[in-house]
Amino acid sequence: MALQGPEELGEQVEESEDLDDQDASSISPAEEITLPPGPGGDEDPEEALLLPWDRFSTWLHCICVVGFDLELGQAVEVIYPHHSKLSEKEKTSICYLSFPDSNSGCLGDTQFCFRFRQGSSRKSSLGCFLETTDRDAPPCLKREQGHYYGYVYFRQVRDKSLKRGYFQKSLVLISKMPYVTFFHSLLKIMAPEYFEKQEPCLEAACNDIDRWPTPHPGRILTLPIMGVVIKSDSQVSIVSPTLIHLSRLSFQGETLCFYPVFFHIQMLWELVLLGEALVVMAPSPAESSDTVLALVSCISPLRYCSDFRPYFTIHDSEFKEYTTRTQAPPSVILGVTNPFFAKTLQHWPHIIRIGDMKQAGEMAKQMKVKKLKNLKTLDSKPGVYTAYKPYLNKDEEILKQLQKGVQQKRPSAAQNAILRRYFLELTQSFIIPLERYVASLMPLQKSISPWKSPPQLRPFIQQDFMKTLEKAGPQLTSRLKGDWIGLYRHFLKSPNFDGWFRNRRREMTHKLEALHLEALCEEDLQQRVQMHSEVETVDLVLKLKDKLSEAEREQLPVRLGTLSKLRAHIEAVILALPEDLQGILHKPSTP
Repeated sequence: MALQGPEELGEQVEESEDLDDQDASSISPAEEITLPPGPGGDEDPEEALLLPWDRFSTWLHCICVVGFDLELGQAVEVIYPHHSKLSEKEKTSICYLSFPDSNSGCLGDTQFCFRFRQGSSRKSSLGCFLETTDRDAPPCLKREQGHYYGYVYFRQVRDKSLKRGYFQKSLVLISKMPYVTFFHSLLKIMAPEYFEKQEPCLEAACNDIDRWPTPHPGRILTLPIMGVVIKSDSQVSIVSPTLIHLSRLSFQGETLCFYPVFFHIQMLWELVLLGEALVVMAPSPAESSDTVLALVSCISPLRYCSDFRPYFTIHDSEFKEYTTRTQAPPSVILGVTNPFFAKTLQHWPHIIRIGDMKQAGEMAKQMKVKKLKNLKTLDSKPGVYTAYKPYLNKDEEILKQLQKGVQQKRPSAAQNAILRRYFLELTQSFIIPLERYVASLMPLQKSISPWKSPPQLRPFIQQDFMKTLEKAGPQLTSRLKGDWIGLYRHFLKSPNFDGWFRNRRREMTHKLEALHLEALCEEDLQQRVQMHSEVETVDLVLKLKDKLSEAEREQLPVRLGTLSKLRAHIEAVILALPEDLQGILHKPSTP
């Protein structure tokens, strides 16, 4: 259900024969990424200044090994690098989220993903550097601010030598980066090596990662790690020195998550778009996390701005907050596997029940939306349990197209491509009228004067926007009929609109600041200061230096050469002042 780059479907990840036959990219349905720097040797000037473990920190916070102790239960056994800091609350969250619920019955190797709140804010010396590298990333691939992702490789095998009778352990990558496919692919290389060779190979892997170039989405990268090459052209080989070569990872198989609820995918798109409270009940953490991540990605290129938990347990620190009946359920998507949630979350307005994917050989037959009162246990039949009435009419054409693919045994990647393109076009049809209206709020460039503050954006007025829909609404690009006006009214009250508009307003404000700066650079400042007193000239220099600092700090989208031209202007004005003032103005400003 990912929505980016349908033209890049041909690229996929394969693995060498000694690894699992399952395609690494089929594990995660969260995003399609063009991953960072390269090729190989060249690095940005800023990267040359990075200290030991700085490069590692741009990718991962740490690597954890979580085991099962008969007396303590789940426990973090090892953290790499050893200097990595986790609060006790964070360790507890990682412990419980790194193991499937006992009822899941996950024998063998299982991979899944979870997301949890950062326990306390940590100031990083890489702050400004990370902001720069994150700036050009698409919304769905930006670094998390208040949450961590946990990427899990869990192994459970029978072992008669252990009291419990089973070997149970998880290797977990903790990161701020939402590169789900990439980290799952990385774990498929690292985890089997770790379970065979134990801690020395983790130390080696951490040292490898600390030599990686930093992530800059849009670039191709070459990454050394433990003896495997993954190439985006589907060719995989073992080489020396060992490398991962990744450009774009497509993700396949996520349409499988929706086979039990295939006839309601358009309604699910509306629920995610509107930021409705959703719970996904699944038989395993893998199916739970796959489905939640697929839901979050279905409105791409819009960013889902509410909370989401690909795998959520009764031990989670937000359990009481999210399950209370004293207030309406929050705007969040939860993925759960414990049968206890069928009762605890029965009051939630929208519940998706996903069946066992291993048994889902065919697409589900036509089903009606089920009433919430019919959901009594986790053993209830797969389906969507809600009283929600969709705003848009059902698109029979896409359903027929996908059903035909099942009948003709069309490859999963092709089915996925059809669904991704459909959701991408649907989201774009919805967002284009909003983009067009918001663009009209931008002041004309001729209204920008170098000697006045930049003009303000005009306010977003809902009634004015609604009037534009009659002639320039989604009907221009979408065949779907229905209550588009009602859908927009509901969306304008949602967290997703708030997040989208805040981002657009910030971008447009930065554009106005950049145009104002460019206008200043075109002025003859020396001629202007001749008409003013020394006090006024000093005041001008201080204001220009502030604007220059702001432009550098906010990475304003100015034309090439604008900032160097402004520096030259400031220097020329300073040199025209008496020497005592020059000395003062040449001193670096204190923060």
